[in-house]
Amino acid sequence: MAVIISQVKTGIDAKHEDIISAALKRIGIKSGDTVRTGVHKTSLDARDNSNIRLVSSVWLELGDEAAEQRLCEKYDFCSEIKQAVLMPEKPSCKSGKRVVIAGFGPAGMFAALTLAEYGFAPIVIERGQDVDGRTAAVNRFWQTAELDPSTNVQFGEGGAGTFSDGKLTTRIKDPLCRYVLEKLSEFGAPEEILIKAKPHIGTDKLRGVVKNIRRRIIELGGEVRFNSKLTDFREENGAVSFVTVNGNETIPCDALILAIGHSARDTFEMLYKKNIFLETKPFSVGVRIEHKQEDVNRSLYGKHWDNPNLPKGEYQLSYRKGERAVYTFCMCPGGTVVPSSSERETVVTNGMSEFARDGENANAALVVSVSESDFGSDPLDGVEFARSIERKAYRLAGENYTAPAATVGSFLDGGGDLRGAAVAPTYAIGVTECNFDELFPKSITDMMRTGLYQFSKKMRCFGDKGAILTAPETRTSSPVRITRNSELMSVSVKGVYPCGEGAGYAGGIMSAAVDGVKCALKIIEN
Repeated sequence: MAVIISQVKTGIDAKHEDIISAALKRIGIKSGDTVRTGVHKTSLDARDNSNIRLVSSVWLELGDEAAEQRLCEKYDFCSEIKQAVLMPEKPSCKSGKRVVIAGFGPAGMFAALTLAEYGFAPIVIERGQDVDGRTAAVNRFWQTAELDPSTNVQFGEGGAGTFSDGKLTTRIKDPLCRYVLEKLSEFGAPEEILIKAKPHIGTDKLRGVVKNIRRRIIELGGEVRFNSKLTDFREENGAVSFVTVNGNETIPCDALILAIGHSARDTFEMLYKKNIFLETKPFSVGVRIEHKQEDVNRSLYGKHWDNPNLPKGEYQLSYRKGERAVYTFCMCPGGTVVPSSSERETVVTNGMSEFARDGENANAALVVSVSESDFGSDPLDGVEFARSIERKAYRLAGENYTAPAATVGSFLDGGGDLRGAAVAPTYAIGVTECNFDELFPKSITDMMRTGLYQFSKKMRCFGDKGAILTAPETRTSSPVRITRNSELMSVSVKGVYPCGEGAGYAGGIMSAAVDGVKCALKIIEN
């Protein structure tokens, strides 16, 4: 047994040993009376920027379970540490079952890793290239505007998260989260992700982690095939039996995990034609907002804004009016706004940071929720709604993959120019002045203006009329849900497991990876 001491508050300059000392002092125990101690989680409380504190939890073992139990009974801030997730016992022999995984983002990657570690030899098919070839293709697009629809920011080894901040925060409370963090650390992620309340890997370090996981899957007998797109599947007696790759190669299988990601629109269309049950799902659209990182730090930390012991400032803001919400999403401290199209003649934006988060600007999505009342109830109506915005953005910006942009001040005044910009846009291909009222429905732009006004009350930088808005942000989450039952299987075909963000059952790296593990465990169980 071990005990967690929560809400241990210290100054922002405190080291790990200072945090542990503060925790032991709080319960009246000397360090010599413990067997082992460590920092469990640590976060920053900057709500009052005149008194910024570290808030941590500390774990300890006394070597005496009765004494540990008395601590838990005496103090309401002490509790028994949650046990790690119990994984099934690993078999002593290989499984003969054939599992195909479509997609090698976080969901597909962790499904494949779990299956490989439990004696299966999964076959992963990924439409894009490996991470090195993918990085070259992405850089080529950013430098020359030559888009590869198969390999880009959305498609390829590691999924969309590979070109992001590598955030590992999640709203889900699942013990598998710890398992995923430990696996990421095992394969090269910084160890600090195990204790930080808001961990991130950064796109630069994430690429190496992705390669290491792939090598482990292959070492255990699995296969990872790149440039291999799922184009069809066949069922026999109501169960999946074959998949078709690139329109001509067939692979027999007993189970198919659909970890296709939120941008696999052609795959959604194929599934719809195959009568797989799909539903619309609410998502969000909007823009990327860029501030100077220094201004974000000043807004959050006040007089402490340049303290080297404080992390780069990040935020998450939201406001609801009736049935509609406006909020910030995927905030990238010290990052860039990146061209993220996956279809020709469309413009899509996303945000990206490296581990150091040392860029001059910060950016975040500023998005508004949309639902069937905005786009219709047909399963693919949300896809077409987002696509129509992306195509219009391409036309408005000059049909050369530059992105529509405007200053906050111009947008608030109903215009669309960049005069008075206080921030240099980081979108690699370049930006073109645009009035967003020509790009989005009025319901979206009205709510974005409301959000900017409300958020300026909370953070001074949101009142900066020289901040830059770049559009559009349309890939916040999947517009489709591939409905599944309690066995995590499609309600339409036995042996098909919709998985992760593209299937509508996750939102971000962590929850997608957890869902991949769950689908793999369900296959093992079945």
